[in-house]
Amino acid sequence: MNIKQAKEYIKNAVNLYLKKDEFGEYRVPVVCQRPIFLLGAPGIGKTAVMEQIAQEMGIALVSYSMTHHTRQSALGLPFITKKTYGGKEYSVSEYTMSEIIASIYDTMEESGIKEGILFLDEINCVSETLAPSMLQFLQYKVFGRHAVPEGWVIVTAGNPPEYNKSVREFDVVTMDRLKVLEVEPEYRIWKEYALERRIHNAIINYLDLKKEHFYCMEMTTKGRSYVTARGWEDLSEILYLYEDEALTADETLVGQYLRNDKIVKEFCAYYDLYCKYKKDYRIEEILNGQASVQAISRAKAAPFDERLSLLGMLLDKILADMKECMEELSCLTQLQGSLKAVKAMAQEAYTEQVLGELDRLAQGRKKLLENLKLANSLSDEEKKKHRSVIRFLEECRKELYVGDYPSGREAFVLVKEKYDKKVARAKKESERIQKELHELFAFAEEAFGQGNEMLILVTELTVNSHSAQFLAAFPSPDYQRHNEALLLDERKEEIKARIADLKLD
Repeated sequence: MNIKQAKEYIKNAVNLYLKKDEFGEYRVPVVCQRPIFLLGAPGIGKTAVMEQIAQEMGIALVSYSMTHHTRQSALGLPFITKKTYGGKEYSVSEYTMSEIIASIYDTMEESGIKEGILFLDEINCVSETLAPSMLQFLQYKVFGRHAVPEGWVIVTAGNPPEYNKSVREFDVVTMDRLKVLEVEPEYRIWKEYALERRIHNAIINYLDLKKEHFYCMEMTTKGRSYVTARGWEDLSEILYLYEDEALTADETLVGQYLRNDKIVKEFCAYYDLYCKYKKDYRIEEILNGQASVQAISRAKAAPFDERLSLLGMLLDKILADMKECMEELSCLTQLQGSLKAVKAMAQEAYTEQVLGELDRLAQGRKKLLENLKLANSLSDEEKKKHRSVIRFLEECRKELYVGDYPSGREAFVLVKEKYDKKVARAKKESERIQKELHELFAFAEEAFGQGNEMLILVTELTVNSHSAQFLAAFPSPDYQRHNEALLLDERKEEIKARIADLKLD
């Protein structure tokens, strides 16, 4: 299966394991909650998937790599205690709490979130001294004498033996305690993630042309050669930073992330060409409706790979704008709920009470943000939204504190004015993006007609979650017209195929 299918399977399993009956007891007993074993090549996103599941389900996540754990750190250290049996006192060995179990309790205590996932990576690379204890742990969720708290689901991961010399083959007895999911890398699935994460457009365009270079593991005369999804994502981050600093990304840099000489050379050649296209076509001018005659003529005559790169650059810019717009609207929605509480109390309150309420809301939001961070269940998008809300509340409080507002009602007028300005800016930005989208379709129609490029444009706008949300909130006649035309063409082709099968033509 691919990583997206594995994610849904794990999410469903966690949800079922956390279901309770009418008496508040977990419906699946702990002993029957088989841990999930995610088995797949390195760098395909196993850890990232666990973070996404925790964020989406609103539960905590504690992650550990088992490669560095010894028997003592995983099970706890021995100590001598006294116990009485049959009226006689004996010295007995006991164990301190496992570092792993203790970290779960720490997370629950600090975040206030009582349910979560314990994710143990590299589970099949445990040390020789720890291996005998794994069978007990996998079946009974116990390290030493200390059990994993109720409400915590165990998910494990590891690499097949061909990728890691430290891998220990699990015997049948151990494997029979696990739910094994074997995951294979698949570019089509990773691309969905890449578009959401805004992986560098040069990388996505290159892999659209060279899908076989997405994931590569092979032996060469120089040793193992490899390219992974993790490598592409890390390369994306450094390319953005190099571009911000006007630095040149060369083969030496790229080779630090992609460990395959051939792919490094081909990507660097493409990236140089990509940068040239970006400079020559002037993306901002096209989206502002000022595309030059030369740019249109060149796009018409360009080979498909150049057209694909150009379209990718245009989409990259407009998708980024749509994402920021929808994030701002989400922030405004959150603020609206908070400000309703301020409005209700401000009518009969003093300015000092309004200041107190704004501070209470800001501190509550900060506490929530900190709890989610401690629980490892906070996405970058949610973090940005919480911080935006906190900043607005603190700015309002600061202005009220230094200003002259005799009553709570007058104080709230200021707050509302600031909020209304944010709403107006968001509306203006959405109108600018709508115009940008119109110019994009106008350019595509003139340069590409109804070719494959138009199909790609409509498809990318449809499958990306941020653009789909934007188009639902701010409909585009251009998008609707082309989407309906493409669906009609597909329907025609389907009818033709059926006629051909019936041999009626």
